[in-house]
Amino acid sequence: MFDDFSAIFQYTLTTSEIVGNISVALICSVFISYFYKTTYNGPGYLNSFANALILLSLITAVVIMIIGNNLARAFGLVGAMSIIRFRTAVKETHDIVYIFFALTIGMAAGVGLHSLAIVGTIFIGLISYIISKMDSDNGNKRNTLLEFQLENGSKEASLEYQKIIANSTKKMKLLNIKTLDNQNMVISYYVKFRKENQNFNLVDQLQKVAGIKNINLFSDEEEF
Repeated sequence: MFDDFSAIFQYTLTTSEIVGNISVALICSVFISYFYKTTYNGPGYLNSFANALILLSLITAVVIMIIGNNLARAFGLVGAMSIIRFRTAVKETHDIVYIFFALTIGMAAGVGLHSLAIVGTIFIGLISYIISKMDSDNGNKRNTLLEFQLENGSKEASLEYQKIIANSTKKMKLLNIKTLDNQNMVISYYVKFRKENQNFNLVDQLQKVAGIKNINLFSDEEEF
């Protein structure tokens, strides 16, 4: 019985198994990084983060192989890892999900569950891609306050900016018209863009209209 109990703490890997586990972790992590790049729609994309996901999966696979089924090693690594202090705050939910994604696949590859790692990577990655495409097709869900100044008496500019806003947005609602002086007025619209990042294109087009200046955009998450 003692021999059976001691066998629990014996864990050996051949060189081919080590190479196989790391190779699967590498292949899967490359796909994870690719899915991250194609599905990310936030404002602060970092290529270094996408590359770090690859290393994260590889390191996780190695750590799992080091631990094996040895409880002493597991507690030792927990103590060693507690020394590390992470200073960078992860703000995007998308980034947190992909960190967990990379860790999980690295764990699967590290214990030798190659089929699970490969199928899990492809399946979850495709679901993530489909969700991102659905969000893109539905357009930007955020409402945006568009505000700009217009010179009084510029009737042609009035017709032109209305056409530009209508072509760039899914919904537009006139919020306020305020006269500053005899020369200028401030016009405010609530708009909902057809596509993500359409706001840059709208500002660029409005800047080309004679009589329009001081264009501002303010976003929120509420429906109107």
